[in-house]
Amino acid sequence: MNFEKAGQKELIEKIIHINRNAKVVKGGRRFSFSALVVVGDGKGNVGIELGKAGEVPEAIRKATEKARKNMWHVPIIDGTIAHDVLAEHGASRVLLKPASPGTGVIAGGAVRAVLEAAGVQNILSKCFGSRNPFNVVKAVTKGLKSLESAQEVAQKRGKEISALPLEARLREVTSDAQ
Repeated sequence: MNFEKAGQKELIEKIIHINRNAKVVKGGRRFSFSALVVVGDGKGNVGIELGKAGEVPEAIRKATEKARKNMWHVPIIDGTIAHDVLAEHGASRVLLKPASPGTGVIAGGAVRAVLEAAGVQNILSKCFGSRNPFNVVKAVTKGLKSLESAQEVAQKRGKEISALPLEARLREVTSDAQ
């Protein structure tokens, strides 16, 4: 999906982390920068990328461009996710749990930035292990990409949606109404 042409002004851009790297050379140190940026439309589409350059603004610009080109869809049902998910990347583990309306985004730092850019309004989250923003964001990405709708689950099981548990069917019905 390429969201670059349609509605560039509607996109939410957030800088998650900027890292400075030093290379020691004969005359001293050469610094380079990397920027981790999330871009989303607040309607379920989000992109996360890393940009590297010799200057901070250039690193942010590169990351933003790449994130816009690599956006993907998060299945959001009634402002939250369909089911619990525990994802890990490296030493970071992130637990994402759906929440009832009015709860808000209970998340910190990198997780909050990704979820708000995606348009999730009610969710509970907890980070375990390493709090490295790069690994936490990759774990959140894995978790959000692993979400499945009731239709996908029914199709994998070779059943109809009516054969699934009541909760899954109700969530599917309410998401179709939106």
